[in-house]
This record gives sequence, structure tokens and C-alpha cells, in this order.
Amino acid sequence: MARKQNPQTLIRGMATHRRTESDYMGVLLDTVSLEDWRDVVAGTLRLAKSGDPQARAWLAQYLVGRPEAKAPTPLTVVVQQWSGKDPVAERLAKPLIGRALYPSLHANDELEEGIQAAIAAELTQKLPAPESIRAAIAVELATKLPAPETAEKPATAGDSSASEV
Repeated sequence: MARKQNPQTLIRGMATHRRTESDYMGVLLDTVSLEDWRDVVAGTLRLAKSGDPQARAWLAQYLVGRPEAKAPTPLTVVVQQWSGKDPVAERLAKPLIGRALYPSLHANDELEEGIQAAIAAELTQKLPAPESIRAAIAVELATKLPAPETAEKPATAGDSSASEV
């Protein structure tokens, strides 16, 4: 059986463009407006308040974030207790020990801390307080979300969800 020869061979480096993640992200950003995203978040908030565990987990992941550290195993905790080691105290003491042992490496620490403090002070002056941001978001959500229904619908004789024992 003879092989078909492709008359258009690709020259090295001249391949066609592959779709990348950024192409898909661009289409997603063009398609989903901020209003659409607000509706998704508001709907998820409604579901979370009504007890949906997936909605709560999704909101918590974005609002609180995932934990960065894994919990130690029970065996590790017991061994640390027996050995008298406290990993938190060791982690807090490490920078102080490093400064005492290697002072030349930490000669510019006060300068760095001063610059960080100045930037933090400038940011607090320019950025609104978190409480005012939360209040604005709460007002916006309150205007967009429907009022919760407090009265339950009475069961009728033909209703299949009537009291079952």
C-alpha cells in the first residue's frame, strides 16, 4: 500500500497557532459581564443561606480561601509532646535566632521595615476602610436579592409533600 504524500509540508517554526488557555479565558471574559457574574454570586449566596453545602463551600473558597498548611497527624502531635518541642514557638523564634547568629545578613532589616510601614500607611490613606466596602456590598445585594419568604405555604389535600409519617 502506497503512502499518500502531503504536498504541504510544514516548515520548522511555521506551525499553525494552537488554542491556549488565554484564548479561552478571553472568550469567557468577553461573554460573561460583571452583571452576569453578580447574578451568579447572588444566586450562590441564596443557595448557601438555604443550606446548600456546595454553594457554601464555593463561597468559602473564594472568600476565606483554602488552608495553606496541612494539619499534623496524631502521631506527629504525640511525638512533639513527648519530645517537648513546640513547632509554633520554634517557627516564631527562628527569625530572632537568625538575627542573633548572622547580624550582617540582617543589617538592612530596619530600613525594609520602615519602607513597608510607610507603604502601609500610604495605602490606608488611599484605600477605603473594609467596613465601608462591606456596607456598600451589603446595600447592593439587599437591593438585588428578593425578600425572603417567612410564611410557609399551607399543605393541600392533593399535595404529595403533605405531612408524611
